[in-house]
Amino acid sequence: MEVRGLPAPVPDAAGPGDAGYRAPFAPDGPAERTASSFAAVLARVAGAPTALVHRTEDGERLTLTGAAGVPAGWARVGHPPARSTLAGLVLMHQHPIISADIAEDPRVPRYAPALELGVRAYVGFPIRGDRQQIAGVCTVVDYRPRQWSPRELAAVDEAARAYAVFVAEQQRADTQRRYLDTLLQSMRIGVAACDEHGRLVFDNESIRRLMGTTLVGTSVREWARRGGPLTDVAGRPLEPDDLPLLRALRGESVRDAGILITTPGRPTRTTSSDAEPILGADGRRLGAVLTVHDVTERRRAERFRDVDRAVTEVLAHADSVRQAGPQVLAAVCEGFGWPYAELWLVDQDADTLVPAARYRAPGTAGDPPGEPGPHDAVTGAAWRTGRPVWAGETPGSPATPLRTSLAVPATSGDRVLAVLSFGAGAVDDPADPLIDLLAGVGAHIAEFVERRRADELSLALTHSKQEYLALIGHEMRTPLTSISAYVELLRESDPASVVDELPGMLDVLSRNSASLRAIVDQLLDLAALDSGHARMAREPVDLTATVRAAVAAVQPVATAAGVTVALDLRADAVVPGDAGRLRQVVDELIGNAVKHTFGTGLVTVLLERPDPAAVELTVADTGVGIPAAEQDRLFERFYRSEHTRQHRIPGNGLGLAVSRAVVEAHHGSIRLLPAPGPGTRITVRLPAGALPDRPAGQGHTAGSAPS
Repeated sequence: MEVRGLPAPVPDAAGPGDAGYRAPFAPDGPAERTASSFAAVLARVAGAPTALVHRTEDGERLTLTGAAGVPAGWARVGHPPARSTLAGLVLMHQHPIISADIAEDPRVPRYAPALELGVRAYVGFPIRGDRQQIAGVCTVVDYRPRQWSPRELAAVDEAARAYAVFVAEQQRADTQRRYLDTLLQSMRIGVAACDEHGRLVFDNESIRRLMGTTLVGTSVREWARRGGPLTDVAGRPLEPDDLPLLRALRGESVRDAGILITTPGRPTRTTSSDAEPILGADGRRLGAVLTVHDVTERRRAERFRDVDRAVTEVLAHADSVRQAGPQVLAAVCEGFGWPYAELWLVDQDADTLVPAARYRAPGTAGDPPGEPGPHDAVTGAAWRTGRPVWAGETPGSPATPLRTSLAVPATSGDRVLAVLSFGAGAVDDPADPLIDLLAGVGAHIAEFVERRRADELSLALTHSKQEYLALIGHEMRTPLTSISAYVELLRESDPASVVDELPGMLDVLSRNSASLRAIVDQLLDLAALDSGHARMAREPVDLTATVRAAVAAVQPVATAAGVTVALDLRADAVVPGDAGRLRQVVDELIGNAVKHTFGTGLVTVLLERPDPAAVELTVADTGVGIPAAEQDRLFERFYRSEHTRQHRIPGNGLGLAVSRAVVEAHHGSIRLLPAPGPGTRITVRLPAGALPDRPAGQGHTAGSAPS
């Protein structure tokens, strides 16, 4: 028997540790069906009943990829080791094996499956790859001994070479497919494709993470539906036919289609999609491909930048916090789609928050809160701690009306000057970048408040100098001129001739000297209060009785002027402090209200306790009021409004400045509030508890006015 190309004998097959041989064979894929068709052709040209095609990926293990004419009994073989097979010998020794009768060939392994299957004649040629490595084996067998003719051997050899070309092309195609698949899977851009029937045939890892699911094999409509609701950037739901992939399937080239993707339990993502039809060589549409860019971070950065720019622009052109506040809140809320916001200024002396601005989106229901109290934990916590405070839902929670509250302090150094408070249904933006942005907005506001206070102080000092000169020129020069004139008259007159006129002259001298003394006393009083040297009693003061007495004292003047004074005492109020000083403040407020109200006007005096820790006195009138442009100057020394001067109402512009110094010495606040109609409304807020130890006037700057 002739066996060509068989190397030295090999050991008998061993056990399970040998490389495996997988059989029997059942073609179930395109590659296997192609290899089986190839084997059928090989069997015919070689005149053999059975032909086999094996593949190897690593040069050790064999896989049967194609077969023709395989008897049914081959299923009994199972998975023998490759070293026990004749194809395994070709693989191991990398040479053709040709045997006329393997049963008589001593070099064939004793336990070779071919012997059990009744194979007698065998031919196996190696399939070589493009680098001459063994890529597989082409085999023909017969079940009777036979001599293989040169033509038959050449046919098997040529088949092995031809299949090697096929394998090389298949490997190149597989390599390209692997490269492409790896490229698409590694991309941060989402990619999906559908066939001509709108059925999804591919999606990469990025788009699966974005959509939260993979549904390859389902329709595009079903894929989009299960991935969560899809809307455009304005929040309008997308109809299935408006999906970019289906638009491309209809032949449209889609560019930069903005889509919001919302999946349960995850923040909404903003995407930009492109889609193109896939065309065959004949122009027929074979399907469509979609690319999805997650632009959430980029759009967030743009939105943050726009909000910061808008806030900066507002503060650059505003004259006061109260003017800038509504515009700042609107810029933030409109940028993030939040329905409600407030700006509170910190009154350091009264240790309280004062509302400065409020924003409410159109269509927002519910009443805004009033003064922040114990119930307003978020705003109060941000004020007390100097740190941003979240309450309610965390960022990324489903949208519901006002489920999230956020308060951010506006700080200068270690002082909190204001608090920004926001209400939202849901906050999709991550907490850290959002808080950083709002902290920046707070820093802008704090800087603006500090700058405005410095400007106001400088302006107040200038006004003080001017008003002081005016005071010297008018309020003090007028009585001095009168006194000087009468003194000269007395000096030049015959004593006997002025005896009858002397009482009248003395009255004039007394009245003018008293006027001068009052001005000097107020100036000295104000200076003492500012410096903290004013003597201030510390004892319980029945403010209810003080207010009642002040109203009774002014009643005759009011009645003579035709003005009604209405007293509304809603609570008994006892505050710690100086009774004389507090009576001074009450007299000033009620007296001013009566002087500035004409005809059948009304002055209302209200005393109440808005919370257990505070007492509020509000004096409102229906008088001439204060021009809007001058309201910030109301408590400056020497300030007299345009309306006051026009109506020639007497005064020197020191009373309210002294009142403010007294109130602040009691750790309270005094402020002008918007009046519901014509006139003026001023509120004094005093602590009802024990006063802390602090020198009178500390914290008050001469000439400053609240923003």
